[in-house]
Amino acid sequence: MPGELVQLAQGVYAWLSDPAGHGAPNAGVVVDPDGLTLVDTLMLADEAADLAGALEAFDMPLRRVVYTSSLVTSVGGSALFWQAGFYGTPYTADLLELPANVAGYRLIYPEAADRFDDELAARPVSHAVEEPAWLTRALQVAVLGGPQPENLAALVPVAGVAFAGALASFGTTPLGFEANPQLWADSLDALAEVASTIVPGQGPIGGPDDARALAAYLRACLAADGDAAAIGPGPWDGWSHRHFDEVNVERAALWARGEDRVPVSMLRLVGLA
Repeated sequence: MPGELVQLAQGVYAWLSDPAGHGAPNAGVVVDPDGLTLVDTLMLADEAADLAGALEAFDMPLRRVVYTSSLVTSVGGSALFWQAGFYGTPYTADLLELPANVAGYRLIYPEAADRFDDELAARPVSHAVEEPAWLTRALQVAVLGGPQPENLAALVPVAGVAFAGALASFGTTPLGFEANPQLWADSLDALAEVASTIVPGQGPIGGPDDARALAAYLRACLAADGDAAAIGPGPWDGWSHRHFDEVNVERAALWARGEDRVPVSMLRLVGLA
């Protein structure tokens, strides 16, 4: 089903996928006098087309796109928004120069396998963001550690809204195959201190308690010491996609040993092992 544009505050909107959850990403829209800023571009071209249609109602130009990460859930629909400037971290810029692993995406998101374009290519970053910056009078971006070494969070301070993008998955298990889990947890705690409304990359809109619950899960992955069965009980007991625990716990154990590499469990997940 198409997503829905929900107003959070004056000039601040969230595009929420239906159904919410893993593989059904959200996006953000911020209205400024000169035009619109879009936070993330969804995963699939047909989803992005629905979003682009909803943006037409504003009758304003799309000036900026903020990539919260280089993950396909953030950048997959970007080809439709070619007229904008694209903001992302240097890490995101570098990864978007590589060919998209469409075969791997189809394995991770089997329910959408036939909707991925074989020639999927995200728009490149045109404006690199290396430190906190105000992109507009309303919108600030911050570079935070998370599922990737560099992620962007987009903040509308006057409204108490944070578009966490790839930094947050609420109600569904994240997939942190290249994460620094401790830094990621700390970033979520920081978001919980500055925003009363947090729009995750995947899942329903939440708040500080949801961000702290995700931080607690990441710390539980660290404490599990490589054994997914050792994750204790918590709010995550009701989350979907708990098979990602294996990847998150293995990555946490690798990181704790100072090994910065993709877990074998993730390579299996995308058909490379």
